Amino acid sequence: MELEALRSIYEGDESFRELSPVSFQYRIGESGDPKAFLIEISWTETYPQTPPIISMNAFFNNTISSAVKQSILAKLQEAVEVNLGTAMTYTLFEYAKDNKEQFMENHHPVNSTTSISNIISVETPSIAPSSKKKDKKEQLSKAQKRKLADKTDHKGELPRGWNWVDVVKMAA
Repeated sequence: MELEALRSIYEGDESFRELSPVSFQYRIGESGDPKAFLIEISWTETYPQTPPIISMNAFFNNTISSAVKQSILAKLQEAVEVNLGTAMTYTLFEYAKDNKEQFMENHHPVNSTTSISNIISVETPSIAPSSKKKDKKEQLSKAQKRKLADKTDHKGELPRGWNWVDVVKMAA
């Protein structure tokens, strides 16, 4: 029921995005606003008796320092504790919208190019050795792919008996 309510409430709202029937994103603030941030809420199996998973790990939030993110998440967790046992996704999104200025008061935009280059330089060593270990996938031409597709069914498996030899009875 909460899913239907969220769909009807946020219908046409560009800030709201349903990632799956149990996972939602909401952008707090306008898209050009430097103090805008994105909240992702995912329901657990036993939601609303147990708290939903709240995340701010979206790429949109790269310019926000981790301290500010932790502060926002802590304040949202307090709201979760108050609303435990009731449908709270809408309440959390509205709470974040109402308190946006308070949440972002200590926000100083982080230079995104610096943070991205740091992420790349940190991840590059771990990616490089593993990519060398992987064998390159054999590249097939269009004709080869077409021929292979003609031989196989929709699952990519050869039909039963493709390699059987026809037995022909010879009558004398």
